[in-house]
Amino acid sequence: MRTNKLKAAVRDIPDFPKPGIGFKDITPILADAGLFKKAVDVFVQRHRKHGISKVAAVDARGFLFGGAVARRLGAGLVPIRKKGKLPYKTFEATYDLEYGTATIALHQDAFQPGEAVLLIDDVLATGGTAAAAVELIRKAGGRVVEADFLIELSFLNGRSKLPDCGVFAPIVF
Repeated sequence: MRTNKLKAAVRDIPDFPKPGIGFKDITPILADAGLFKKAVDVFVQRHRKHGISKVAAVDARGFLFGGAVARRLGAGLVPIRKKGKLPYKTFEATYDLEYGTATIALHQDAFQPGEAVLLIDDVLATGGTAAAAVELIRKAGGRVVEADFLIELSFLNGRSKLPDCGVFAPIVF
């Protein structure tokens, strides 16, 4: 599927969330029904025949795509949240990101052993969030089929933190 229109809609915001960081803003894609549908379609078409039983989506922008993709695939949705936001027993992983550190959490009972899981987030940057999410999914018993992102910032080499996990991003900067 051609993604030129999706890529053209991504807005660059300099110095956000702090000086020196170039933020890729996906809100123009979300605000346009046709573009949002196209973004979701890219993931759905890729995984329609992969037997995905759960989509794990990363807080918060991953939720926007994860819910729509899970619905279309007939899969469950599992939120990977910031520390302290999930009400039940959790596994946690702390990681470095391009402007600090963070901790994410996942319910311990999120997956059945070996369950096929698609990980979705909006952007693959340095790879810290994605690597921590993959670690949590595996710790909870899930089998990561692939880690998918709307955008990959290839110059940050985040893919290198996911050496034993398939990675897909239709938009690469």
